[in-house]
Amino acid sequence: MEFRKARLEDVQQIRAIIEGYSADNKMLSRSLSYLYECIRDYFVASDGERILGCASLHISWGDLGEIKSLAVDQGHVGRGIGKGLLDKALEEARSMGLPRVFTLTLEPEFFLRNGFRKVEKDVLPMKIWGECIQCPKYPECDETSLVIDL
Repeated sequence: MEFRKARLEDVQQIRAIIEGYSADNKMLSRSLSYLYECIRDYFVASDGERILGCASLHISWGDLGEIKSLAVDQGHVGRGIGKGLLDKALEEARSMGLPRVFTLTLEPEFFLRNGFRKVEKDVLPMKIWGECIQCPKYPECDETSLVIDL
């Protein structure tokens, strides 16, 4: 298995993985347009040509990044793929000099096991909420906010 930056040819498979969780209300959906626009933010775990998982590191500000869309093909959960993707994204965050990374998630246990801590949403800068207005759950957000200091 290889952990690498995503390529344009990966977008359809990334979307299929995300949509599997979105259909179960465990993750926000991502359009093809969004994925193509943000492909440089994504990492994938691949087994040859098959994508087994994805994660995104989005830069929110000079001192803050966000882990988005961390998802593993449901047939491959529990094999360390999510941890590998998270490690890859955090490695890039460190190399860029980001002191802090956050995530908004419906699955906080995974992040808590990997060094994140819960924080109140209102401690995060207002800039991060720009995308929330487009969310079908807005303003009734049920995600947990977590942060890790690098």
